[in-house]
Amino acid sequence: MMNILRMVAVLSLLCGLSGFALSYLKMVTASRIEEQVLTYVQGPALNRVFTHADNSPIADRRKFALPDGGLMTVFPVMRGGKLAGVALEESGKGFGGPIGVMVGFNVADDTLAGIGITTLKETPGLGMRVVLPSFTSQFSGFKTPVALKANGGDVDAVSGATISSTGAVEAVNRAAKAYAALKTELLGAWGKK
Repeated sequence: MMNILRMVAVLSLLCGLSGFALSYLKMVTASRIEEQVLTYVQGPALNRVFTHADNSPIADRRKFALPDGGLMTVFPVMRGGKLAGVALEESGKGFGGPIGVMVGFNVADDTLAGIGITTLKETPGLGMRVVLPSFTSQFSGFKTPVALKANGGDVDAVSGATISSTGAVEAVNRAAKAYAALKTELLGAWGKK
């Protein structure tokens, strides 16, 4: 009986130490992971959405509180000292999991500047084609909400990847709702000179 209690105590101690070590490791590496995501995931997507900016949208990013209580990171794009556009990342439900989409908006007329896919786990050869310019370039210049042609909209779905295409459109429309809710605050934060 004593051996069993000793094994339970040792096992509990090992589990507790392992849990502490893992939580400490996550806490210590969180800032480095965020930096890597900004540099290698969100940065390239921003560059696809806005090809020219006078500032560094990543360095000038800010977090804003959404009406539903969540937080949204917004990347400003300045041209000639004025806020020309903003980008924010949202996600939609894809076939293999969430599809992250960086969505850019032109603040002058509230049209889409474009989209860039940040994260996805779609089927290779099918759903992965939503990252191709033949799909992503369709969004530039549209007013929101957007929809696939099959649903009465103007966006062609990727053939054989309707779920992935729908997920990308869903992410764009979510980002549009967040943009609409934050627009006044965004103009105040970066000034409309």
